Amino acid sequence: MSTLARIAIAVLALRFTLAAQSVSIRLEDSAFKVAGWQALPGAPEGGWSSIFTVHAGSAAVPPMLGSYMVENGFLVFRPRFPLAPGMRYRAVFQAPGSSAIEAVFDAPKAKAAAATRVERVYPSTDLLPENQLKFYLYFSAPMQRGEAWRRIHLLDQSGAPVDHPFLEIDQELWDRDYKRLTVLFDPGRIKRGLVPRAESGPALEAGKQYTLVIDRDWLDAGGAPLQQGFRKLFRAGPADRTPPDPKQWRLSLPRPATADALVVDFPKPMDYALLLRLLEISGTGGTPSGTVSIERNETRWRFVPSQSWKAGNYNLIVDSALEDLAGNRIGRAFDVDTFEPVQEHILRKSISLPFRIAE
Repeated sequence: MSTLARIAIAVLALRFTLAAQSVSIRLEDSAFKVAGWQALPGAPEGGWSSIFTVHAGSAAVPPMLGSYMVENGFLVFRPRFPLAPGMRYRAVFQAPGSSAIEAVFDAPKAKAAAATRVERVYPSTDLLPENQLKFYLYFSAPMQRGEAWRRIHLLDQSGAPVDHPFLEIDQELWDRDYKRLTVLFDPGRIKRGLVPRAESGPALEAGKQYTLVIDRDWLDAGGAPLQQGFRKLFRAGPADRTPPDPKQWRLSLPRPATADALVVDFPKPMDYALLLRLLEISGTGGTPSGTVSIERNETRWRFVPSQSWKAGNYNLIVDSALEDLAGNRIGRAFDVDTFEPVQEHILRKSISLPFRIAE
């Protein structure tokens, strides 16, 4: 062999060695790429999988399924299925006539879901009647059932627990998503003349302060505790045994050809959840669609139409089952006299409050 031939072989060997040393495997955008090796468009005889494979886990397992392609000179492998968060992957590349190169990657871990929290509690006001009927607890994610009566407490102004203030029924009153819980005060301690009230007294007494406490240890549907506990400080006022009277409501009317809100103001706070579904609007052109919001500590109902108002006659339809904070319904107090006969089935009806949007 001539000296020139030996020199050429040495140069080629040096180039191959330098190239081999610069070859690397990368994980970018869920794709595995071989860098530092000039891939040709045509696959080798055994296919790209004969020189480049990716394996899930560090053990000797069959290579993953996926697709190969050459992009900008890079040999790229894209798995058929998304990478599992936190899973370890082993990529192996072996060019013809060279040693294998391996690289290990840990797929990014999934972002931890935000811890579940108590989003809000209704009534939102900090002055409740002595005969308050219920609380609504809203959570940011579904919660576990069967925990409520261990995790909800009512403390008096000295910090001592109030003895059994709530109606602890086994069938907890959740909505279908398990994100809203209705907590009822024990009616036996609200209505006058009943044994529980006579023996234990009312759960709330006018003029005193109380704290509703929700434990952080309450687990959500995924088994994680709440982000933090929750406390609502409030004061009890005089009992309210006066049914709501729609004649005392004030309607603020929108202008025609606008999407201004129709606003209804109440002289006292009303039941938040019932306000969302027991009021609606009808008109000569049908029932307008729109968005309802409850404001000012549940003393204001606001309706914003999805289309501009048309001039004409309308009615605000109110279901008589609408309640105030003490459970008084339109035309009927919650705390009826125990000696007065009570209908087994309360007849529900609606009340219409007419209004006109003039041109």
